[in-house]
Amino acid sequence: MSGTIIEFSTAAGGNCQGYLSIPAAGKGPAVIVIQEWWGLVDHIKQVADRFAEAGFVALAPDLYHGVRARQPDEAGRLMMALNIDGAASDLSGAADFLLEHPAVTSRKVGTVGFCLGGQLSLMAACVDTRIGACVDYYGVHPQIQPDFSKLASPVLGFFGGLDGFVTPDAVSALEQQIRQAGKSVEFHVYPDADHAFFNDSRPEVYHRAHAEESWKRMLAFFHANL
Repeated sequence: MSGTIIEFSTAAGGNCQGYLSIPAAGKGPAVIVIQEWWGLVDHIKQVADRFAEAGFVALAPDLYHGVRARQPDEAGRLMMALNIDGAASDLSGAADFLLEHPAVTSRKVGTVGFCLGGQLSLMAACVDTRIGACVDYYGVHPQIQPDFSKLASPVLGFFGGLDGFVTPDAVSALEQQIRQAGKSVEFHVYPDADHAFFNDSRPEVYHRAHAEESWKRMLAFFHANL
C-alpha cells in the first residue's frame, strides 16, 4: 500500500485517524472514501490507493476509531452502534483536512461510500455544501435518513439486483425521493449483482465486470464535478 495513516481534527474538536493516499504527481482533486460496516480494513485502503493511482488525493477516515470487524454479526453490531453525529463530525473534519492540504487542487470534495459508507456518503452531501459529488455503492443504514432538500451535489449510485439489504424496490424509492427534491441523480442497478459486488476481497459476491464498469463511471463523474 502506498498511503499513510494520518490524524486530523474533527468538526466537534476531537481527533480521527485516516488513511491518506496521494498521487505520484503530487496533486489532484479530493475524494473521501467511506468504509463498509467492517471498518477501515485493507480493502478500503486499497480503494484509496486506486484513487491515488487515478490522480486523486484520497482520504479514508477511520469511523470506528481503531476497531475492525471480522464476522458479519460483529460488523452489524458496530454499524448499528455507530454514533451518527460523530461520524458526520469525522467526515466534516476529513473535508477540512483535504481542502487545506497542499496536494489538493479541487475547491470541493467528492465522497464515495460502500454499504454503511454509501448511506454516509449521501448524508454528508446533505449536510456539507463542500461536497461537490456524491457516490453511493449499495448504501444501507436504517438510522440514517438524509434530508434530500439540502442535498448540495449530484448523486451517482450503484446497486445490485440480487441485493437483499438494498432491494430494487428500495433503490427505486430512494431515486424517487432524490428526484422529488429536485436534485440530480443517476442510479445503475446490475441485475445479476449482489450486495458488496465491488469488494474484491469477498469472492463470494465480487463481480469483476460490474466493479470495473462502475469504477470507470465513478472516475468520469468525479472528473466532471470536482
